[in-house]
Amino acid sequence: MGDEPHSCGIQAVDAADGALAGRVGADLARRGVLVNELSAGILVPQVVLVVSADLAEPVLTTVDRLADRCGRILVVAGGGGIAGSEMIWRLLACGASDVLTWWGEESGTSVVSRLRRWKDIDDTVDGPDVRDQLVGRSRAWLGALRRLVEIASFTTSSLVLAGESGTGKELMARLFHHLDRREGKRDLIVVDCTTIVPTLSGSEFFGHERGAFTGALSAREGAFAAADKGTLFLDEVGELPMTMQAELLRVIQEGTYKRVGSDNWRSTRFRLVCATNRDLMAELSAGRFRLDLFHRLAANMVHLPPLRERRADVLPLFTHFLSGEAGTSLDLHPAVVEMIERRDYPGNVRDLRQLASRIAVRHVGPGPVTPGDVPTEERPALGPSLVEQSSDRLFDRAVGTALQEGRGYREIRDSVGDAAVRLAVEQADGNLQSAALRLGVTDRMLQQRCAVDRGNENGRLIGSASPTDRSRPEAPRSSP
Repeated sequence: MGDEPHSCGIQAVDAADGALAGRVGADLARRGVLVNELSAGILVPQVVLVVSADLAEPVLTTVDRLADRCGRILVVAGGGGIAGSEMIWRLLACGASDVLTWWGEESGTSVVSRLRRWKDIDDTVDGPDVRDQLVGRSRAWLGALRRLVEIASFTTSSLVLAGESGTGKELMARLFHHLDRREGKRDLIVVDCTTIVPTLSGSEFFGHERGAFTGALSAREGAFAAADKGTLFLDEVGELPMTMQAELLRVIQEGTYKRVGSDNWRSTRFRLVCATNRDLMAELSAGRFRLDLFHRLAANMVHLPPLRERRADVLPLFTHFLSGEAGTSLDLHPAVVEMIERRDYPGNVRDLRQLASRIAVRHVGPGPVTPGDVPTEERPALGPSLVEQSSDRLFDRAVGTALQEGRGYREIRDSVGDAAVRLAVEQADGNLQSAALRLGVTDRMLQQRCAVDRGNENGRLIGSASPTDRSRPEAPRSSP
């Protein structure tokens, strides 16, 4: 990876920065770096140098514009462009990978060193070992991948992977072990801390001698021995009992341990990777995690973003899982695409993978995945709003018709009440108690209303007019 010439683009923030950009570009070219000035219509390279004499708001605007179009941004400021720390942190938060001040030859060496390191990391991230297993190109996900690759490849220290359930912590731990450059590296040993019984945790980690306790019919190697010269992955390390945390700390610091039931010291050397979905700082405050162990483990910590923070990766992940389940690539109906992109995934990537599996089971034939392939329980809820809108429109239309016919407020109100009582009783098959419950009134009130309605109906049968009829003026009669 290091034999190929390094390359980068260069962008002056404004015309006044052109001279500084020219000096930076010329210095890097003398060092063998291929420098291309950015211009309209050309492909933005993987690394872009944003050059400005002063670190002001225009630099922030330029970084923000380029952040999603290139892999990395290095901001280079002139010697007089040293700004307060707030602007530097804002630039990093906006997408810059680093901010340097250009002083001349020494600064050129610093830039080339960064280009070399970043190329090694990005070549790994773009390689098949990563792309085939860990799909995603969102800024949040690439940041986590790059950090992990750097720690695995250029250090020998331990790592803590922090993230919600289903964010890919075990896959990242396996990648970390795979990228470890130690000579003679042995196996990755996985210990699920959620399944460890406190009374047997010593045997699980240290191993035991024959007869060390009831049921120990033979000697057994523990996780510390199995991980010697390899990597020990402690999944959900926040679940470890406090007593086991103290013993783990001792082994990490001293590299020695005793089997349960033995007086002989054994040595072990392993690289430690821990994963947790807990907030370890909160666990420290609550007294459930040892401070000394935390500082020993958290020499490097990578936070894996939940799927809601990497929405751009949802569709590529889904199609990756779907093709794996179906054995071939499948197109998606636009309605399915919309459903997948809008859906929430509380279980993160694991949740998305299960959705792809359920859809793949239902899909048949060579055509695209259609809405009918989506299981009923996964289909987007239409919600009561559509039904309510429809009924509201019908109700408005009926009231509007009544108003056009000359009916007043009280008559419309009474008519609506009559209709509500009649329909509720009909739908309840004459059961007044059920009808009252549906209307939200008492049984007695509904009985009285029905009695009044029956009385009014009888009056109308023997020729008496209703109050409404009596209130209307009689139309003038024409002469015979």
